[in-house]
Amino acid sequence: MRYTMILSVLILFAGCAATRSPTAGPAREALMNGYSTARVDFGIVVSDIDKAAQFYKNALGLVEVEGFDVPADMGRNSGLSDNQPFHVRVFKVADDENATQVKIMQFKGAPGKRVDNTFIHSSFGIRYLTFYVQDIAAAAERVRRAGGTVIANGPVELPKELAPGVFLAVVRDPDGNMVELVGPKKQ
Repeated sequence: MRYTMILSVLILFAGCAATRSPTAGPAREALMNGYSTARVDFGIVVSDIDKAAQFYKNALGLVEVEGFDVPADMGRNSGLSDNQPFHVRVFKVADDENATQVKIMQFKGAPGKRVDNTFIHSSFGIRYLTFYVQDIAAAAERVRRAGGTVIANGPVELPKELAPGVFLAVVRDPDGNMVELVGPKKQ
């Protein structure tokens, strides 16, 4: 029961790209709770934006859509940066307005500090992104072909009571951030 509830919460937040109608299911609940959409987007500061973009496109198969610039005064006035301008590159699982966005940015003039990404419990904060895939073996192979690595013993099967026939593989982006791939094994 506990695992089912955790999986439901993960699907609500990370799987909302499949939501099509703003009046049905999780999207309707989000609107009733004061949100304008069920989509949740993520911003990731990276050390090398081109290297990170290649990972998100080639290893994960995300689609790059139009990005945007944040002027220095907007960064300062919003509290996002200390008067640093920056460009945001945007990636989605599909070029669809309801798809969750992964936004990456780099601050060459004010590089950040790395956090300990050894395990998800090594540092506080958002520790990983989850992408739901149709075939975990194919997704893991795409990561390997792009030069990435599936860590530990992945893909590993989730407990049967959580999700029978569903596997999990964890990979790292070029800055060591964990990305979780979840799905069945079709091979």
